[in-house]
Amino acid sequence: QLQLVESGGGLVQPGGSLRLSCAASGFTLHYYNIGWFRQAPGKEREGVSCISSSDSNTYYVDSVKGRFTISRDNAKNTVYLQMNSLKPEDTAVYYCAADRNHCSLYAYDYISWGQGTQVTVSS
Repeated sequence: QLQLVESGGGLVQPGGSLRLSCAASGFTLHYYNIGWFRQAPGKEREGVSCISSSDSNTYYVDSVKGRFTISRDNAKNTVYLQMNSLKPEDTAVYYCAADRNHCSLYAYDYISWGQGTQVTVSS
């Protein structure tokens, strides 16, 4: 059974950094496209970034380009989201998701999801 577990969230001041981790169990992450999504209270889930399985191409929503970096460590079966220059509008629950066929910023493309980790950016 595919299982994803996010970690690394927390409270950070504006301008600060966090690194989120998405650890996989029950499957080899290397063969899957992995997406990061976020959902703020009262808002729809938004695609933030994805990294492809085949060639590790990366994609970002415009609002995080230049601030967030997605990467994978196949030896640790983990994907990371490094978040720098955080803003209050980045506050949300962050989820990672996996799919064999799609690397996109659309939630409906993904079949397996983690439980989420809270990121709060506030002074």
